[in-house]
Amino acid sequence: MTFTRREACLIPALVAASGIRVFAAQDDSLPSATFSFDEMPVQNSDHAQIRNIIKGKLATGEHIEAHETTLPPNGYPHPPHHHLHSEMWLIREGTVEITISGVSHRLSAGSVGFVRSNEEHGIKNVGTVPAVYYVVAIGAGADS
Repeated sequence: MTFTRREACLIPALVAASGIRVFAAQDDSLPSATFSFDEMPVQNSDHAQIRNIIKGKLATGEHIEAHETTLPPNGYPHPPHHHLHSEMWLIREGTVEITISGVSHRLSAGSVGFVRSNEEHGIKNVGTVPAVYYVVAIGAGADS
């Protein structure tokens, strides 16, 4: 059976008139949004204060998680570790030491650190004032 272009254009109208319900695939990616600092939920622990920002899946399929961390002097969120997703640190205030695969790097406000998947890493406030930084995690497991 062949259709002319004109007849093909009538197919959606015929489907609608027939009562057949057609569903598009559901998009489970994060919607566009803004995040007010005052509305970010805060978690306090012995070592850090964390403000969760976003967690989910991007429209391109990657998983993402972002949060802000405040560390007191000599504070650290957890011991060095590794995981499947990659992470980026954006240092807002203070001075931190990021260790990647045993090599330490001192970063101050405005600096950025990055660790790729499965590399051991850790972060510690080595300054005399609180350190504030954002973490952006991308890849498998970032949103779990």
